[in-house]
Amino acid sequence: MQLIAFLGFTILVAVIAYWSTRNTNENSSDGYFLGGRSLTAGVIAGSLLLTNLSTEQLIGLNGQAYTEGILVMAWETLAAIAIVVTAIFLLPRYLKGGLTTVPQFLGNRYDKTTKTITSALFLSGYVVVLLPIVLFSGAVAFSSMFDLPAVLGITRMQSIWMSVWGIGIVGSIYAVFGGLKAVAVSDTVNAVGLLIGGIMIPFFGLAYIGDGSVSAGFTELMAGNPGKFNSIGEATASVPFATIFTGMMLVQVFYWGTNQAIIQRALAAKNLKEGQKGLILASFVKILGPLILVIPGIIAFHIFGDSLAKPDEAYPRLVSQVLPASLVGFFAAVLFGAILSSFNSALNSSVTLFGVDIYKEYFNKEATEKTVVRAGKLFGVFLAILAMFIAPLIDKAPDGLFGYLQEVNGCYSIPILTIIVVGYLTKRVPAIAAKIGLLLGVILYSISQFILNPYFVGKAVATAEAAGITGSDLDIIKADAYPHFLHVMAILFVLNVIIMLIIGKIKPRTEEFKLEYTEQVDITPWKYVKQFGIAICIIVVFIYVYFSPLVTG
Repeated sequence: MQLIAFLGFTILVAVIAYWSTRNTNENSSDGYFLGGRSLTAGVIAGSLLLTNLSTEQLIGLNGQAYTEGILVMAWETLAAIAIVVTAIFLLPRYLKGGLTTVPQFLGNRYDKTTKTITSALFLSGYVVVLLPIVLFSGAVAFSSMFDLPAVLGITRMQSIWMSVWGIGIVGSIYAVFGGLKAVAVSDTVNAVGLLIGGIMIPFFGLAYIGDGSVSAGFTELMAGNPGKFNSIGEATASVPFATIFTGMMLVQVFYWGTNQAIIQRALAAKNLKEGQKGLILASFVKILGPLILVIPGIIAFHIFGDSLAKPDEAYPRLVSQVLPASLVGFFAAVLFGAILSSFNSALNSSVTLFGVDIYKEYFNKEATEKTVVRAGKLFGVFLAILAMFIAPLIDKAPDGLFGYLQEVNGCYSIPILTIIVVGYLTKRVPAIAAKIGLLLGVILYSISQFILNPYFVGKAVATAEAAGITGSDLDIIKADAYPHFLHVMAILFVLNVIIMLIIGKIKPRTEEFKLEYTEQVDITPWKYVKQFGIAICIIVVFIYVYFSPLVTG
């Protein structure tokens, strides 16, 4: 029965995706890379949410919530504000310029070399980090949550290899051969399933705690774990409260406003109104993210206490503990959809970046759109196979993968965000400033986090341990030894902006940059975008105040 439910929902998604894309001309760049610039608000919102939501969040963020409580909701609730910023500030400019990729703007604003460096940074991040991590975390989740080694009579590593290749092959079919519209439509259907499936876990979890009553379960959860419902993170927390006002917002704006794998959905909007509606809808749903990505971790702590060997076991254990057996097949299908979504979205964006920004520019300037699409597909197949070979090797990586990924991504996220922000807000900063900003950003952040940080933290820990200091006091010393990586991001962002502005003053462009309207789509804004945007920001502030010591004591 479980297998029938899993296969039934998975096949339904594939049929709907095929039916919705059967008339799309995917021999053109717009047709393949942007779904013919035809996406509507609901499709954009659904695809955005499911592209973001995968096993790194379901397992990683709930694992952090199991350890630290509701304060880790910053990764979700603050995303809503970043999406509003994207809807009001960035998307109108993207659609006015008729962009297919974010680096295209940088090519127009600065020069071809800047565009190429940025595309290479995006691709390196996807190939080395994102694609293999999505495959690996998905395979581990699927294998452990549904006990594939025992069911199939194979070893744990064999189940991971099998899951990686299963996810990779199916995801590649969507992303490489279906184009963006197939990805977006399948994401939308899976998003509905995942919202239902994701909300089922806290629902059944609270009912489990409350002996059948969800409200009684929630009351007992809050009363029994008051420390887990404090939104203000201490200096030793993974998200100290001060970082919300520094690097956290920069990371969020980069991810939702400039990351090709995400923003490509909004670039494919049929017009600015639909794009803004889709983003605002996504931001409203994102506020509800903690219900799926944080509360289950706290429920797991209440049920299991400190008995789990690793925090990342919290979500799979909770699912197996509280979910009725009759719903396991459906949940397996929506989990599979979430894993697929992150993989095929990153892969489709990689194909787009390579085809539009690299192949057309350097390998075949005279290539027809059909040739560019074909080259992109071949590159996508190569990337998918490479990622499927790399993914199982991540089993040897250290624990705490979610936080580690956020830190590593800073190598390219903040430098790219810096030159985009300066590019849009100034008119005479030259291309050389962008190149220096990119290179300095990558080099300085890498030195900071992978050389200076280990040195100062290691030295402080050695001194403290020699003095007999342990436990929470040692954690405080470690936190004070070097700035949090989100603070480092903010410092380098400001530094690079200043450097770029100084260069622009000393050696400005000969002509002011002017963003031309390409008339690809109608850019009349949605008249309610600002009102809804303000409402979302107020709700986010209210949530933080409600769960702060000001209210909870």
